[in-house]
Amino acid sequence: MPHEATNALFADFTATLQKLRIPELKSKYYVSWVKRFGRFLNGLPFEQASPEMVDAFGVDLASDPLIQEWQIEQAREAVRVFYSDHLKVNMHNAGFRGNGALRDSIVEGVRIERLHGALLRKVVSEIRVRHYSIRTEESYTDWIKRFISFHNLRDPRELDFGDIRRYLDFLATERNVSSATQNLALNSLVFLYKQVLKKEPGEFGDFTRAKASTRVPTVLSRDEIDRLLKNMDGVYRTMAGLLWGAGLRVMECVRLRIQDIDFDLRRIVVRDGKGAKDRITMLPARSVAALKEQIEAAKKIFKDDTAHKVAGVYLWPAIERKFPSASREWIWQYVFPSERLSVDPRTRTVRRHHLDPNMLQRHLKQAALQAGIAKRVSCHTLRHSFATHLLQNGADIRTVQELLGHSDVSTTMIYTHVLNRPGVPVPSPADV
Repeated sequence: MPHEATNALFADFTATLQKLRIPELKSKYYVSWVKRFGRFLNGLPFEQASPEMVDAFGVDLASDPLIQEWQIEQAREAVRVFYSDHLKVNMHNAGFRGNGALRDSIVEGVRIERLHGALLRKVVSEIRVRHYSIRTEESYTDWIKRFISFHNLRDPRELDFGDIRRYLDFLATERNVSSATQNLALNSLVFLYKQVLKKEPGEFGDFTRAKASTRVPTVLSRDEIDRLLKNMDGVYRTMAGLLWGAGLRVMECVRLRIQDIDFDLRRIVVRDGKGAKDRITMLPARSVAALKEQIEAAKKIFKDDTAHKVAGVYLWPAIERKFPSASREWIWQYVFPSERLSVDPRTRTVRRHHLDPNMLQRHLKQAALQAGIAKRVSCHTLRHSFATHLLQNGADIRTVQELLGHSDVSTTMIYTHVLNRPGVPVPSPADV
C-alpha cells in the first residue's frame, strides 16, 4: 500500500474514533496498535487479513516481554474497532478478540510465554531442525503449554516422570480424551524431554490409558456419492471427486502441485504423505476435465502473482536450498491455490498458500445435508468409500493397501468389515 494511502487510512480511522467518542490519548494508542498489526501483516492488505492472522498477532504480542497484559487487551480492542467500526468487516471469529474462557486462556498463554518463552522457542527450533510440519509444531507446542499450565506454570525441568504420569492420567480420567489424543500429548512430552531438555523422562508406562475405540468406518454408496457431488460445484466438487476417485487424504489433496498430476499416464503422485512417504494412485477419468479446468484457473493466478512479484510458493527447506528459484516455477505451484495471500507463520513472508482444508469440509457437510444423506460425512468418508468400492469391485487387499499408502495391511483390513461378505461369503439366516 502506498505511503500516502496508508496515511489517509489512519487519518480516516482517527476520524472514526472521534465519532465513537474515544478519548484523544486512547485514540492515539489505538492507531498505534493497528499500525503495529499492519507491520505484522508484512505487506498484506488489511482487508485480506483472516481471523487466524489476528490470533497470531495476539500470540506475537504475548511473546514480547516488554508488553503487559493490559496492553494486549487494548491492542485487541483496537483491532476489533478498526475492523468492525471503521472497515465494516466482520472479524467475529477471531479468537484474539474473544471473551470469557477464551480471554482467560489468552492471559494464561501470556503468562506461559513470560515464564517459559525461551524454552518454547527452543522447542520450535528443535522441531524445525527436523523439518516437521507446521501442524506438528503447533500441536507439540500446544500440548507442552497445556502440560505447563496443568502443573501451575512450573518449569518442566523441575518435574519428573510422576508429574508426566499424573497429567496423562488426568487426560484419560477427567478429560475423557481419545487414545489418539492422549498419544499425541505423550509424544509431545517425550519430545520435550528427550530432544529439547536432553533428559530421560523416566518410567511412567503405568499411566491410565485412554480406551481405544474400534469403529466401523462410515461409507457412502455409489448413489450417495453421486448425489453428494451433484450438490457441490467448482473447485470443491473437483477436490471431493479426487478424495473419492483417488483415495486421497484431505491434506494430500490440497497440497497437490502441478507436477504431481500426470494426465498421460493417468496417475497422481502423492508426495510426502503420512509417514513422509511418496506413493502413486490413479487419476479417475471423470475428474480429468474438471482438473484441467482447475489447473488453467491456477495458472492465471500464478501469472498474476508473478506480475505483482508475490513471493514464491512454499517449498520444503531442502528443495529451497538446492533449487533457490524453484518456488517461482510453474511446476511447483499448488493445483488448488487459495484465493487470498497469507503470511507464512514461520518466515513472515507474504505468499499464496493452498486452499484451506476446512473450507472443503464445510462445503462437503453442506452438500451432504442438501443431498439428504443421513450419515456423518467428512472428507475421510470419501477415502473410506474409495477403499470399500475397490474391494467390492474385486481388487485385492494388497493393491488397496498400496493405493491408500498404509504401512500395514491390518490397517486396510478394516474395510472388509463394511462389505456385505466380510471375509467369507456367509448369508444372513434371514435370507436363507
